[in-house]
Amino acid sequence: MTVVRHIHQPLAYAPVLAALHAEAFAVPWSEHAFASALSGAGTCLLIATADPPAAPDQPVGFVLLRQIVDEAEILTLMVRPSAHRQGHGTQLLKAAIGSARENAARQLFLEVDIDNQAARKLYQTAQFTAIGQRQGYFKTASGTSSDAIIMRRIVDNNCPEVSGFHR
Repeated sequence: MTVVRHIHQPLAYAPVLAALHAEAFAVPWSEHAFASALSGAGTCLLIATADPPAAPDQPVGFVLLRQIVDEAEILTLMVRPSAHRQGHGTQLLKAAIGSARENAARQLFLEVDIDNQAARKLYQTAQFTAIGQRQGYFKTASGTSSDAIIMRRIVDNNCPEVSGFHR
């Protein structure tokens, strides 16, 4: 089981997030990049732990969102590679959608690497649809780049149901 909690003072988590991000991404965000994002207005950090946790306060993943007026964006979502395929990403995504809904967002956006089939499938299952593409958006460890698919999910604020991926 996954426990997702909202972090009310997220800036202290910048070093932890940078270390986690480095486990999952070839070109991870730095501690400074996380500190900058966490300091921004409208930012929300949700952290997932396994229940029972392998070790106290050992996150298995997180999602970082930003909301401006009625539009929210998932800046990054990651799950430790050792914890993949255990439902943590699904629970983080459900919590992100719930957070956007609670804060009256009408739309939730994200960019996903065109080559990340597992993430694309997760987002499609969650009712995200592709609305565009950014050429060369993601950098790779080898110095090349890959395209991002821009995805959007309409958030229906009249429907309180967030346990599944339904509108």
